[in-house]
Amino acid sequence: MRNLWNSADAAGFPGDLAQRVYSSRLLGRDPSLVLHGGGNTSVKTVERNVFGEDEPILRVKGSGWDLATIEAAGFSPCRMGHLLRLAGLDSLPDLRMAAELRGCMTDPAAPAPSVEAILHAVLPARFVDHTHADALISVSNSPGGLERVRGIYGELAVVVPYVMPGFKLARLFAGLFPAAASEATIGVVLMNHGLISFGSTAEESYSRMITLVTRAEDYLAGRGAWEVRWPPAKATSRPVRIEFAAFRRDLSALMGAPAILSRHGDGPCMGFASGPDVARISQQGPATPDHVIRTKRVPLVGRDLAAYRSGYEAYFREWEDRAAPRPAMLDPAPRVVLDPEWGMVAVGRTAGDAAIVNDLYRHTMDVIMRSEALGGWEALAPGDIFDCEYWDLEQSKLRRAGPVPPFLGEVALVTGAASGIGRACVDSLLRRGAAVVGLDVNPAIAGMLVRPDFRGIACDLTREADVSSAIEEAVRAFGGLDMLVLNAGIFPGGKRIGELDSGLWRRIMAVNLDASFVMLRECHPLLRLAPRGGRVVVIGSKNVAAPGPGAAAYSASKAAVNQLMRVAALEWGQDHVRINTVHPNMVFDTALWTREILESRARHYGITVEAYRTNNLLRVEVTSRDVAEVAAELCGPLFAKTTGAQVPVDGGTERII
Repeated sequence: MRNLWNSADAAGFPGDLAQRVYSSRLLGRDPSLVLHGGGNTSVKTVERNVFGEDEPILRVKGSGWDLATIEAAGFSPCRMGHLLRLAGLDSLPDLRMAAELRGCMTDPAAPAPSVEAILHAVLPARFVDHTHADALISVSNSPGGLERVRGIYGELAVVVPYVMPGFKLARLFAGLFPAAASEATIGVVLMNHGLISFGSTAEESYSRMITLVTRAEDYLAGRGAWEVRWPPAKATSRPVRIEFAAFRRDLSALMGAPAILSRHGDGPCMGFASGPDVARISQQGPATPDHVIRTKRVPLVGRDLAAYRSGYEAYFREWEDRAAPRPAMLDPAPRVVLDPEWGMVAVGRTAGDAAIVNDLYRHTMDVIMRSEALGGWEALAPGDIFDCEYWDLEQSKLRRAGPVPPFLGEVALVTGAASGIGRACVDSLLRRGAAVVGLDVNPAIAGMLVRPDFRGIACDLTREADVSSAIEEAVRAFGGLDMLVLNAGIFPGGKRIGELDSGLWRRIMAVNLDASFVMLRECHPLLRLAPRGGRVVVIGSKNVAAPGPGAAAYSASKAAVNQLMRVAALEWGQDHVRINTVHPNMVFDTALWTREILESRARHYGITVEAYRTNNLLRVEVTSRDVAEVAAELCGPLFAKTTGAQVPVDGGTERII
């Protein structure tokens, strides 16, 4: 493993806490060491208290912070004296321990301290680093792992048998470490869990971590177990979106809420999922206890959700008496699915959760395959896994969770999403918790937003093959489709009927009408599989009810789409798919309204451009966001019993009223 310490860069972080920030980020940059908030670092300081006294303080990584991006504010300041007194107790329930840790902070506004704060406190070194290095886990979770680890490290590391994180581990460690350590000791191995290094400076502690991890990597490499060899596999090329969306519907029912499913069919995922031993090696358990909350105990191999549920319920019944207080069963839905045709499917309540599951299980696959090369993968015992999954600390976090956004776990597709009303619809749906796919002919859509819950796809909606491919990609990214916003449209400018050539007519019809028809036809099979019922919003136009001169093709195309919406409402109600139209007027922050068109329409009415912008009964300017918010609400619970409706968002138009 490469040591990334750079003295010139480190010089820009003066002081112990700043050095702690710098070295923590170095650890966080390497996903083979820590992932998604995993790992812990700390530094012991002396700080002046309110009485003017110097007081020993442990600054330890706080809850919710990621080592890759941590700032000084991410380290919780805890009084060392209190932590060391806690370490001397014979017993301490973890919920009480968490309360004590919060209570001993010198800054109540700081994040909650890591549950391993006591463990960090009892180590005498100033700087402490804790990772979940893949290489170490591969060795410790193989046959004879304890002996292998002791042979690798000798006196360099104290080896601690597996104990569940929390007070029990801290208490065991406090009694074990001083007697077991020697002058050569630079770290601690927590079997089946992780690796600790320590030092008098941030550089020393970090460099020792690299040394310890490198020893494990070299051990694997020396036995031909470092380079992972994936079984050969071939990804399917046929469309699978309908069966994938149907599977999502059934899995969501098992979870009790809409789920996001992200399908990964690259070589490692396909090779692992279709390997001859997948049914054995994948069912041993997670790589570390830290993963079980995200990935569940084991993946589902294949697609038999009923069998998975039965197995999970049996697992719960077998071990439920271990937890105190007696827990209620968590939802029995898998978070990882391994299928020879689909590859690896990551499941989450949000796209961000699914992305984390994907990252965690990719590393789990690496760890498993390396352990297999050493003779076999051996995870924690089921009872130990249960204790982590039903840990009262984790359950208390679930109980403290805030309000659930209305579209959490749901998937929306927006056409014409790169600008104007379409872009505003993307933002409105994201704010409500949806994962959103944006389609646009503008290739900039692909990079419009960089976040796990958005996928931008460049697509010419007038090409049916492109539409089919884009929908397939959307389902692969998020699992299905719950909401469709048909927004894409063009208005090339005013042309009276006598001046309107057939080519322009056909172009407007192709984009505004034909593409909407194709999207409705292709998305209907997915919408009818939506866990909460499908929803469609058509972005119409005032011109449907009140056309203007010079807009024959535009008005006719929008009127036709409106009729298409009404027919779809009649046909799709039995499928629990509702469809409604929003009719905006004079939304000037869109690509349709160029300066030339604005000036032309203002001249037609004999008013200034500024007056034309508020030329409605309420004398207000209508924005893209105004339209998008109504479109999003039409997809929400307030309109759960509304279909076939036409809602104006125009400030009031006399010709319509």
